[in-house]
Amino acid sequence: MLAGIVGGAGYTAGELIRILLNHKEVEIDFVYSTSNAGNYLHKVHQDLLGDTDMKFTNAVNLNVDVVFLCLGHGNSKAFLEQHNFSKNTKIIDLSNDFRLKNDAVFQEKEFIYGLPELNKKAIQKANYIANPGCFATAIQLALLPLAKNNLLVEDVHINATTGATGAGTSLSATSHFAWRDNNFSYYKPFTHQHLGEIGESVHQLQPSFTNELYFMPNRGNFSRGIFATLYTDFEGSLEDAKKMYIDFYKYAAFTFISDETLHLKQVINTNKCLLHLHKHNNKLLISSIIDNLLKGASGQAVQNMNLMFGFDEKEGLQLKATYF
Repeated sequence: MLAGIVGGAGYTAGELIRILLNHKEVEIDFVYSTSNAGNYLHKVHQDLLGDTDMKFTNAVNLNVDVVFLCLGHGNSKAFLEQHNFSKNTKIIDLSNDFRLKNDAVFQEKEFIYGLPELNKKAIQKANYIANPGCFATAIQLALLPLAKNNLLVEDVHINATTGATGAGTSLSATSHFAWRDNNFSYYKPFTHQHLGEIGESVHQLQPSFTNELYFMPNRGNFSRGIFATLYTDFEGSLEDAKKMYIDFYKYAAFTFISDETLHLKQVINTNKCLLHLHKHNNKLLISSIIDNLLKGASGQAVQNMNLMFGFDEKEGLQLKATYF
């Protein structure tokens, strides 16, 4: 099966290339980058030296079986307007262009929201996927069992910290080493763009939810990963909560409930989401950890591809954490 990658120079594309090079069902047909056309992939993604002699190209094969759009937010629509892919080409978009219901239909293409733990059956039948955001993935996986059981009855307070790769490869004042090292800050308090897709998924399972999702995103002084903590009212016992979460994720390929407190090294370099539950008085605290570049981006995109084409859901994604 032939795959194409558009926007091939960023962090998510680098991880996507690494995964697909080791995917037994896929051959990478092209990696599109106008700024790097003619350069070897390993000149930009230096971890690929010895793995491939492919070069970036500014040409696109419109007949590949699947194309991944790893473009900046707002750019996927423009690219699809300029490139008319075959009707047989499945599209997986990693930007936020098609995630919300009001944006899901574009050029007669209907994009399905690609969170496998929520929409697995729809993904299996889909031709076009809107891959979820990284914060959105970690937070939704923490909330969905409560929503499924209509137990989100009060406001939810969310605090989540992401690594520097969450900001992409383009330099900004807050991505320089001298600023990021030994530093910590919040940004976009209560207004982060991922709140829209989180809210839509919660309402998909619990239409009656009318309370607030108070989200405080933070920048951490590490490279990759997301550590999210959420709390809300919960009248049941901790054992009740654990049973509910285990039941909800019993068929999930990559989401697991841990009895122990979490730390990021458990998931870095994997497609896993780990969840931990803690009860304090009438509050349930849910911790959620993912690798923002894998389960939060490229790994989940390949998981969606596997479901769309009927491959083993874990193919190419049985990765060991860089634990030490």
